[in-house]
Parts: sequence; C-alpha cells; structure tokens
Amino acid sequence: MKYLVTVAAFLLAAGTAGADLANDVRCREIGFSKAAEQRDLAAFRSYIDADARFVGSGIRRGVDDIAEGWSVFFNVDGPTIKWRPQIVEVLEDGKLALSRGPYRVVSEDTEGNVVENWGTFNSTWRLNDDKQWRVVFDAGSPAASELDADTRALLEQEDDCS
Repeated sequence: MKYLVTVAAFLLAAGTAGADLANDVRCREIGFSKAAEQRDLAAFRSYIDADARFVGSGIRRGVDDIAEGWSVFFNVDGPTIKWRPQIVEVLEDGKLALSRGPYRVVSEDTEGNVVENWGTFNSTWRLNDDKQWRVVFDAGSPAASELDADTRALLEQEDDCS
C-alpha cells in the first residue's frame, strides 16, 4: 500500500511538473509575440535559439537572419503581428516543446485600407543550458483573410503571463 501511495504521489508531481513546463512555454510564446507587438527587436531576438530555423517563403537560419526576415514588423509604419498558443505539448524529458495557435497580421493596402490576415503558427521550443526556452523551429500556414470568432477571442484576451 505504501508503494502505491508513493507511486501516486510521484505521478501527481510529474503531471504538475509537466503542466508547469507547458505553462512556461505558453508564457514564453506569448512573450515572444509581445516583443513583436511592441516592436522590441532586442527582446524578440532573445527568444530565438542560436541554431533556429524559421520556414516561410524561404528558410531563415540563426538569430541575425531571422531578425532580418522579420524586420518589417519592427518598422514604425510596418504591419503588426500577434499570435497566441492554443496547444502546448512538452516532451517527457522536459527539454523540447511544441506550441501551435493562430496569428494575425494587420497592414494597410496601397489605398490606406486596413487589411487583416491570419493563419496558424507552429513553434518548436528547446530548453537551453541557461534554463531559458528558445524557439528552434518555426513555421506557419499561409495567411487567410477571415478570422473566426473563437480565434479572434483568443488573440484579444488578456494574458496572465508577466
């Protein structure tokens, strides 16, 4: 009986640890987005793993190349981008995680009309030796022009991450 109680306590602790790690990754993903939302390039760069690969219309490798590819979002009159995780999964060893959810890009067309596009991102996070989660792979679906109500609500809700 003592063995069963010990195993049950271990499983509960492991489940809590997994949930804590998933929440850590969720908050890192939100912080990553907020860095882009606030056009804070230094903060944005701090979330990217030195060996990262971002896949879009081409492949960007490393922090400098990725930051260059995303530079449009850091220009004062450039488009804005925001994303939030809907799903976060952490491997059992606690060193690699997947985050997935919607993103929204807001820009203006040549006539000054606001254009909103959205899609789905996929980020792979790695826990580094300094105990910080950083994005190592990132990709997303092509942007669409319509946003459903549930996705809009997720992108507009207040976050509980500091």
